[in-house]
Amino acid sequence: MVSSQDSRFGYQRPQVAVLSRRLVEPRRFIQVVAGPRQVGKSTLVAQAVDGLPIPVRSASADEPALRGPEWIATQWESARLEAAPGGGVLVIDEVQKAAGWSESVKRLWDEDTRAGRQLRVVLLGSAPLLVEQGLSESLAGRFEVIRVPHWSLAEMRAAFGTTLDEYVFFGGYPGAAPLIGDEARWRRYVLDSLVETTISRDVLLLTRVDKPALLRRLFELGCRFSGRELSYTKMLGQLHDAGNTTTLAHYLELLAGAGLLTGLPKFSGNVVRRRGSSPKLQVLNAALANAQADVSFATARADREAWGRLVESAVGAHLANVAATGGPELSWWRDGNREVDFVLSAHGRLAAIEVKSGRAVASQPGLAAFADAFSGLGPIRSLLVGGDGIDLERFLLEPPERWVSP
Repeated sequence: MVSSQDSRFGYQRPQVAVLSRRLVEPRRFIQVVAGPRQVGKSTLVAQAVDGLPIPVRSASADEPALRGPEWIATQWESARLEAAPGGGVLVIDEVQKAAGWSESVKRLWDEDTRAGRQLRVVLLGSAPLLVEQGLSESLAGRFEVIRVPHWSLAEMRAAFGTTLDEYVFFGGYPGAAPLIGDEARWRRYVLDSLVETTISRDVLLLTRVDKPALLRRLFELGCRFSGRELSYTKMLGQLHDAGNTTTLAHYLELLAGAGLLTGLPKFSGNVVRRRGSSPKLQVLNAALANAQADVSFATARADREAWGRLVESAVGAHLANVAATGGPELSWWRDGNREVDFVLSAHGRLAAIEVKSGRAVASQPGLAAFADAFSGLGPIRSLLVGGDGIDLERFLLEPPERWVSP
């Protein structure tokens, strides 16, 4: 159960140590901390710079009115003036909100390089897709990215004492963790402070979206069908909109870039075919789906069939978050009525994963069929999670790389 004390400021995510080490090195690269809203990026950076022997200047572009390049230049010049002989640190939060930010950062960074200034720079962004676009356009060779995903079960347990069942239902948002005792309040926080803020300020405000209502309905549909395959044609039928499959694929990419919802490709052994397949919709945090549903934690836990779907979605979110930060590639597979819930691939090795929780499954024909179909691609590990297979709690506590390692 979550303790009454908010542990965010005591617990340190692994990325804190990474950033701390880089900030005490000689100035080499801009450090980019990217991840969805409310996963603790600002806290992480504050912990990393705490106690540094050089001055630190922090500023945020997260304002209702978009900032411009002159604002970045002003903050940068102030950090230069405040720097000590050994240098300083400039932290800019929500950098993607400043218009033309990448060009300004490039110019100012290059000025410091030529002048031999030891000003370290940390950029934070809650729209990873938009941040990476800016980096690739202007800052090639000048940055390193520290990707910060949604919180894992291991992290939520260490920081808040979250149980396995609580994680499956309430997900991994640190700010929402103290609210789970009041489910109505928890729902409103997730929907208003996380979902609505992300869609309106990280997607619609910064990206051209011709049909914002369609994007919102697509997100709601993805929450309802998380963990299930749904072709783009079927999505259009569910959404009752005159859009097209290309539009839906683009909106799904925007939602994934904001850390909300992704579409897992079907594994085929062929990259081209995989990209054109029907996606398996997957929320990136269990809270996103369950805050939308009008079902209580107790009711969901008592419904074996419904709980099985929530468990599968939670496993998918766990794997998808690691995949998004450079871990094993994640997909799914089906051939007729033979299906594998998730497929991990890394370094020429495959792991076919079937999740069993709450559903009566006599056998797993999909695992055997997958192994037969792709035996020529390399070593394949067949895994059953839950039931008489790998314990669900152990699976969620282990890094996914474990399942595709030699």
